[in-house]
Amino acid sequence: MAHFNPPQIQDNPLGWGPCAIPDQFKDMPYQPFAKGDRLGKVSDWTGATYQDKRYLGKYSSAFGGGGSQYAYYHDEDENSFQLVDTAKVQKPVYQRGRRVFQQNKQRRERERRQQQAQANMQVLSKTQKSRERDRQRLLRKWQKQFGRQMQENRSKAPIKNRDASVQVRESWDVVEEMDFPRLTKLSLPGMEDASDLMKCGKMEYYDKTYDRVTTKNEKSLKRINRIFHKVTTTDDPIIRQLAKSKGNVFATDAIISTLMCCTRSVYSWDIIVQRVGDKLFFDKRDDSEFDLLTVSETATEPPQDEGNSINSPRNLALEATFINHNFSQQTLKMISHVETRK
Repeated sequence: MAHFNPPQIQDNPLGWGPCAIPDQFKDMPYQPFAKGDRLGKVSDWTGATYQDKRYLGKYSSAFGGGGSQYAYYHDEDENSFQLVDTAKVQKPVYQRGRRVFQQNKQRRERERRQQQAQANMQVLSKTQKSRERDRQRLLRKWQKQFGRQMQENRSKAPIKNRDASVQVRESWDVVEEMDFPRLTKLSLPGMEDASDLMKCGKMEYYDKTYDRVTTKNEKSLKRINRIFHKVTTTDDPIIRQLAKSKGNVFATDAIISTLMCCTRSVYSWDIIVQRVGDKLFFDKRDDSEFDLLTVSETATEPPQDEGNSINSPRNLALEATFINHNFSQQTLKMISHVETRK
């Protein structure tokens, strides 16, 4: 029969647990640990492995800092201690000459201050002293006056609450509301490479002499009598022709560009979406803000004037649109067709 040898049990009448340490573990230090502690490094002798404060206690033990039993303590005299390698450390290339550069910079700065102090110590005549005092007094007056005005203008600038382009009526039913974070999370299906379905109109050559226009070599803006089409989607004859055979969503370039920049928009605008069968048409209203270029719309302090003021948003937009239309045509080489007969 098999014989069972029971283990030796140590009786501890004054406490709990064993009262003696086995010989093989007698001189071995013990680090307490918990089962939930993370094991992410072999050793850390400095305690500065992680510079980010968020990870300082990432691998800390549940029992505190610990590790004191592995700390090094020296009690002997170190007078006889000598370094083995006494060679001078070679600095990298980008650090060589840095000290000389700093010394030269400090020397030039010190000389500049001395020259300025000497200039201030020169003896001035009574007329020069009077002019200098008047200039300093006038300068302080301007700084005080205009600084206060600028601060008052900043504090008095009201926050303009602009009206919506469409007044929402109480009888309307809300079908669904979508905010910008929700729109950014939408995933589009795989799109094929874009292709031109139809090319219309003609292109004129750019006049390269406008590349040399500067403040000294200026050119006056000319008025070009040309028609700029601003039709909406459903009124475009080309889109009407394409809608019969290809595509199911149609919009003009002005509408698409406004939709792409809608996150930075400050002025109010709206789009009319019409569904004809299984096709969607994005339209704009007649003579709407889509046809105008905005001025300082995304600035810290956008134009606030209203009415007939020259700096009102609409008047500034009209001016910018007029300039852009004429300048875009002025920079083209216009070819005049001359008919000859024999």
